[in-house]
Amino acid sequence: MSHFAVVAPAYYSHFQAFQALAVELIERGHRVTFFQQADARVWLSDARIGFHALGRSTHGPGCLADSLRRAGQPCHPLGLKRLIDQLVSSTAMLCAELPAALARQGIDAVLCDEMEAAGALVAEASGLPYISVACALPVNREPHLPLSVMPFAYAEDERSLRLYEGSRKVHDWLMRPLRQVLHEAARQLHVAPRDGVHEGLSPLAQISQTIAALDFPRRAAPAHLHHVGPLRPTLPEPCGGWPVDPLRPLVFASLGTLQGERLGMFRQMARACRQMNLQLLIAHCGALDKTREALLLDEGASWVTAFVAQRQVLQQADAVITHGGLNTVMDAIATQTPMLVMPIAFDQHGVAARVSYSGAGLQLNRRARAPRIAEALDALLARPLPRLAQLAAQLQQAGGTRRAADIVEQVLRSGRPVLAEATP
Repeated sequence: MSHFAVVAPAYYSHFQAFQALAVELIERGHRVTFFQQADARVWLSDARIGFHALGRSTHGPGCLADSLRRAGQPCHPLGLKRLIDQLVSSTAMLCAELPAALARQGIDAVLCDEMEAAGALVAEASGLPYISVACALPVNREPHLPLSVMPFAYAEDERSLRLYEGSRKVHDWLMRPLRQVLHEAARQLHVAPRDGVHEGLSPLAQISQTIAALDFPRRAAPAHLHHVGPLRPTLPEPCGGWPVDPLRPLVFASLGTLQGERLGMFRQMARACRQMNLQLLIAHCGALDKTREALLLDEGASWVTAFVAQRQVLQQADAVITHGGLNTVMDAIATQTPMLVMPIAFDQHGVAARVSYSGAGLQLNRRARAPRIAEALDALLARPLPRLAQLAAQLQQAGGTRRAADIVEQVLRSGRPVLAEATP
């Protein structure tokens, strides 16, 4: 039996992915403990999963709610600066407190979220094997590809390549505070410095929740990069019933857990669906009160609720409007549901560009008004998307949580890189 540490940023969707992997490993006889600020413990619903609170002096109880509010509003310069400061503060705290905590807990290996550089840095300094997990798009860089957080379409002409290079320089300039924290932590931990999260990926195994067919063409993908698809519980959640009219198309809309409060976007979607006589089910992830729910119903939504069993709803839906969160996109691929992606922040712009490139849907500016949304929905509903079936077939073979656990165990058994072609 091995004892695994999980080091992931304090975001609900990331914790849910790692929780699915943790449960699978626990079922196989291992122990798993999450290391993060105390408030994040609430996201772990399985009592068998351990939790070790860190950052009591800097990230104590009550801090997380404010951090998530800031993370949900990153689209202006001040919001972006606050988001970067928040990331830097969390990484600095983890770099300072993780080494002793991992030693006290008797950790054998670390499962590191690619978005949190502290996990890999501390694991290396502690002499522990670590596996990288991409809950969002993989952060591996290649010169001919835009960064995963950039909104650019894929192209190989000279102008596009210059655009990619320029955007990388801007990104790295903005992320200077993180680079400074990582350099200082590396100095104190006596390991080689790194400039960003892309330089902290595991040399043993990298696991991605995507499939290769969703990404832009890679020329230098690591041999130990495994596209396993979504990390989800083995058993599906029960689906609540919705009295859907089979004679009218059903559209499902969700903007995720961080941006579910964007009433203005939902209002435009509702007006578009009313204009087209479509049924619209909105899931706001608990971000809207009853008054705003009623407003959306008045605007044209058929149902407005906090949460749904998403994959089951998508099996009924004829189209989905999403912000480009990876969970929703992968569920839409699994159910072959055409997507209209309206990205807001983070890597959602990169996801939207890849959805368009892969032929799984269309993308639209988040400020689009009802007529443009109606036009895009009409295009999605009027034409078949044969690429969706191909993507779904690849996803079905990806292996999901079980394959991810197989890879993790193989790393521990062999101590060597686990190559993608060597795993079932």
